[in-house]
Order: sequence, then structure tokens, then C-alpha cells
Amino acid sequence: MASMKDIKRRRSSIQSTQQITKAMKLVSTVKLQKAKTRAEKTTPYFDHMYQTVSSILARSGTINHPYLSAGDSPKAAVIVITANRGLAGGYNSNVVKLITQGDLVKENLVIYAIGTKGRDALVRRGYEVKEDLSGIIDAPTYADAKAVCDRVLTSFSNGEIGEIYLAYTFFKNTVAHEPRLMKLLPLEFSEEELEEMKNSGQDDKLIMNYEPNEEEALQRIIPKYVTSIVYGALVEAVASENAARMQAMDSATSNAEDMISDLSLKYNRARQGSITQELTEIIAGAEAIS
Repeated sequence: MASMKDIKRRRSSIQSTQQITKAMKLVSTVKLQKAKTRAEKTTPYFDHMYQTVSSILARSGTINHPYLSAGDSPKAAVIVITANRGLAGGYNSNVVKLITQGDLVKENLVIYAIGTKGRDALVRRGYEVKEDLSGIIDAPTYADAKAVCDRVLTSFSNGEIGEIYLAYTFFKNTVAHEPRLMKLLPLEFSEEELEEMKNSGQDDKLIMNYEPNEEEALQRIIPKYVTSIVYGALVEAVASENAARMQAMDSATSNAEDMISDLSLKYNRARQGSITQELTEIIAGAEAIS
């Protein structure tokens, strides 16, 4: 059984850790409120952007454009958005699992890493990290998203990669965050999306007309679409990260409280045992003298 001194030292250490987790929880809570407000304001725009571009392309028929057809290269680029810091539960590992445990072939992937935790985890697993853009996740802007997308789209246009994916965490609410792997280019529609278009009347025979021409229009529309989606993902990821860290620190604080209570009980038992032993020795000594 541990001595009273060891128990006291252990309890003091946990109390110090608890103070740190409480402080981190408060910081994450404040950051979450700002990130949540930003995400709620921007999400409708990016959702509408996706729906609009999907509707345009669904009505466009067969268009021969570099952005709408897979390239000859077997390589695929994945923009991976994680955090620069840990202590956020499974936030970072869940995004990494989308890559490592999905259907994408490891040898054919090039990673554009936004966040050091995801970058380091993928490097350890032998993935090719083409660019490290981790600096932008702390305070992402639309210009940052555009810079990332310009690099990836240039590689796509040059035939270096044939597909573009986005891995990030979608912010549902404070307690629910969903890791997602989204295909950006070439754009494809799932059966659910096609059914939704059908129900909304978007699958009619009306063909989209472009002015001045479809090539020039799509050359402008698609990069804005991809940039908007990536920026939306960055905003969602920041909110999800702070929410995950707040939850993790809240759980750590509660666990520390339970450990402190358990150690306090053990300390009191050890102290009571020590007092009892001392009294026994005193009484035994008094009886021996008499």
C-alpha cells in the first residue's frame, strides 16, 4: 500500500493537472463561440454554392472540359485538414482514418496537409506529403483557401493528378462532429443527390446555356466553387477542433476530480490507520509500564 506521503504527492500532482485542464476548457469555450458563429454565418453560402454548381453541371449535358473529367494520371490529391495541436480527443485521428482506412490507394496519393497533427501521422505511415500548409489553420481566410486551391488546380490542369479530394471534420453542433471525405474534382453525383435533384425538378430536359461559351464560364466557375468548398471546410474544421478540445478537457477535468476523490479517501484511510497504530502503541506502552 502506498504511503501517506506518496498519496499526498500524487493528489497534489493531479490537482495541478486539473487546474490546467480547466483553463484549457475555458479557452476552448471562448474560441468555440467565435468559431461557431463564423461557421453558422458562412455555411449557408457554401451550401448554396455547392447546390448551384451541382445544378448547373447536372443541366449541362456532356461537356468536354479539363475540370469535369478525370485526368490520365492515376495520382489523386487529398487536402487534409487537421489541427496543429493535440488534446482534442479523436478529432485528428478520425480525419487520418479517412485516408488510411478508406478505399484510396496509398501509393497513388499526394497529400496537401493543413495541420501538423495530420501531416505527422500520415508521414509516419509512409504517405507522400507534397505541401505543408499548416500555418493557415490557426486563422483561415478566403485568400488562404484560394492559394491552396490554385496549387492543387494547377497540378490537376497539368495532368499531374487525376482527382482531388477533401478530408475534414464537419461541424454539426457543439457535441457532434463528423469526419468527411469529399470528392471535389471531377464532380460526381451520388444516387441520393440525383434523387434530390429529381424531386426538386432539376433533372428536366432544359440544357444550360453559357455566355460567352461554356469553356470560359467553367474556367471561372469551377475554381471559385472549389475554393468556396475548401474555405467552408476550414471554417467548419476550426469550430470542430475547439468543440472537440472543450469536450476532451471537460472529460479530463471530471476524471481528475474522480481521481482526487479516490486518493483523498485512500489518504484518510491511511491517516486513520496511522493514528490507530500510534494509539495502540501508546496504550500498549502504558500497560507495560503499569
